[in-house]
Amino acid sequence: MTLAHPRAALSRALTVPLILGLVAVLPVAVAVQPGPGRHDTAYWLQLAICGYAGTRLAAMVLTVRRRLVQGAFWLFCYLAMGIAPLAQTVLDSTPTPVVGPRADTVLAAALVLAGMVAFDVGALLARHRPPLRVRLAGGRAGRPPATVHRVRLYLLVALAVVGSGLLMARVGGPGAFFTSRQEITESVAGPGVEESSQAGSALLRGFGTVPALLALLFLTRWLVTSYRARRSPQLVALWLGLLGLNAIVNNPVTNPRYWFLTVLFSLLFTAFPRSPVMYRAALALGVAVAVVIFPYADTFRYEEGTDRPPQSESLLEPLTLKDYDQLGMIANTISYSGSGEGHSYGRQLAGTVLFFVPRSVWQDKPEDPGTRVGEWMGMPYPNLSSPLWSELWLDFGPVGMALGFAGIGYGAARADRRYVRRTAEGTPAGGGPGLRDGPGPVAAVAVPLVAGYSFILLRGSLLQGVGRVGVAV
Repeated sequence: MTLAHPRAALSRALTVPLILGLVAVLPVAVAVQPGPGRHDTAYWLQLAICGYAGTRLAAMVLTVRRRLVQGAFWLFCYLAMGIAPLAQTVLDSTPTPVVGPRADTVLAAALVLAGMVAFDVGALLARHRPPLRVRLAGGRAGRPPATVHRVRLYLLVALAVVGSGLLMARVGGPGAFFTSRQEITESVAGPGVEESSQAGSALLRGFGTVPALLALLFLTRWLVTSYRARRSPQLVALWLGLLGLNAIVNNPVTNPRYWFLTVLFSLLFTAFPRSPVMYRAALALGVAVAVVIFPYADTFRYEEGTDRPPQSESLLEPLTLKDYDQLGMIANTISYSGSGEGHSYGRQLAGTVLFFVPRSVWQDKPEDPGTRVGEWMGMPYPNLSSPLWSELWLDFGPVGMALGFAGIGYGAARADRRYVRRTAEGTPAGGGPGLRDGPGPVAAVAVPLVAGYSFILLRGSLLQGVGRVGVAV
């Protein structure tokens, strides 16, 4: 008689209650709440989204292999595209007004479901696909994986110190990072800067925050994998200094919550790359944190006496706040396109990729789609979200959106495989890379960072999120 591995037994013990909780208990608990919402096609589509995304999220939590990027995708879909819109449907209360007919909301829910299925198809295609460099080499391993050498890491640390120092000087010192997001945004932008021409201030903030995080992650990876590195007082002191620098420039008070979520997610899976407990806890607890804590983390966005969000005793009402306006904005984008604007056929994506081109050079450069739709709606504050479903549909229509999500699913599955391979590869005797070798493979740090930042890219808009991506690259 063969005894099961303790982790396998634990997974089987958690399977039934976790799947029931995500697929049935929580959606049903939301669906049976009293409210004036209609039980129409959109309602049943929302239940289907909750069931599908809940099943896939449970599979991500219980899988033997750690699938960071895919897990982040299904966590976002389950909460932002499933549970939150279901609560809004039940309560008949949306964070952002839906100006079009109900048919646009039905189509929006159908597009979300189609995108999720396409993502799964892409991930399935990548499951048994060998790496491209192995296929080109005729089955033999090609070039070695990209690694971070210590000299380059020290140069990155220097860049982080310079970038963060310039950002601190611009906002008036470290103390400004503990005031409010509104105040620090105005300080970074400076006087007389229009909303449509803030590329310079966005790059300044990117260089002040992203290199500091990257340096901390790579140094953390080095300390985790090398016993000799942990015995080096210089490296430990450097890590503590970077930790303090990130506590200033990347704190949750004056940074967007999604960015701070990226910081936590990437740091967690860089420090614990092979821990199934940490991986499962992060995804399972992410549901509770997003519903209970995340909406109230917006308290420090505004100064005292301004439009701070009201606090509520109901667990459902936070799901009707601005954080979860994604499905409604997809419906509004459909209405916007149907009003005569049509599809842009790649023009919007070109504007995102070429975000660094100033409008003085490209005068008809596409604006943020969330802003365009918000202005079309007549919103007083048109800086709204633009989920990835909206952007792909606005650019390429339903077929292009499905193909886009299939490609994203393919890339996510390949990235997860690479992360598992790079963090599980054998290391030299002595506890890992030595002081001369550096932190090791780039993928061991890049994949957790991509997984954390995917929340921003999925929520949109891409134009707002691509600045930090450019700096990171």
